[in-house]
Amino acid sequence: ILIVEDDRDIADLVGRYLQKAGFTTELLSSGRDALRAIAERPPDLLILDLMLPHVDGLEICRAVRSSDKAAAMPIIMLTARAEESERIVGLEIGADDYIAKPFSPNELVARVRALLRRAHRLPASGAIAYGSILVDADRHTVSSGGTHITLTAKEFLLLEYLLRHRGRVLSRDVLLTDVWGYKYTGGTRTVDVHVRRLREKLPALEDALVTVKQFGYKLLDEPPA
Repeated sequence: ILIVEDDRDIADLVGRYLQKAGFTTELLSSGRDALRAIAERPPDLLILDLMLPHVDGLEICRAVRSSDKAAAMPIIMLTARAEESERIVGLEIGADDYIAKPFSPNELVARVRALLRRAHRLPASGAIAYGSILVDADRHTVSSGGTHITLTAKEFLLLEYLLRHRGRVLSRDVLLTDVWGYKYTGGTRTVDVHVRRLREKLPALEDALVTVKQFGYKLLDEPPA
């Protein structure tokens, strides 16, 4: 796990708790150094502060999500910016989770475990076809009309879940529990952000993934003609 945090006390605290939980960690304090390290050897998960010297956390997140080598890597943003608007910006850029300072180290470890469990789990075998969309669970790839689509780990899991539960109305709370794997304290807006990103990356979902007002979402049994 790569921890990018310029406050040494916080970085040491996070590293200590993760190591106690059995994880191997690397600590970096510079955004520039983080980009270099990710390019050389992408970590299994990235914990990322927003306010960093040289290159800030948002730019790092953008760079990771545009990289073929590291695009699916889970990212947790850890920052003092606790406003909802800041969380939404981070999620829209591609973060999988967002934890505001001050935070509980034990909760952070739980979220790391949940993200890694879902990112590295063995998916159900076989391919799932939905109109022009093809999800290959064995290879962990997605294509639309024959074109490869790069999704983050969380976007892939959300899409796979929606496809396997098509035709059902799924509440935001159900999606948070089953896809994120824990009670997400950041609010259900994170589901809306990830759904919006799926619609942007896969235009075929625009009319097929229906918003159920004040409740959640439903993927139609078959995509509209």
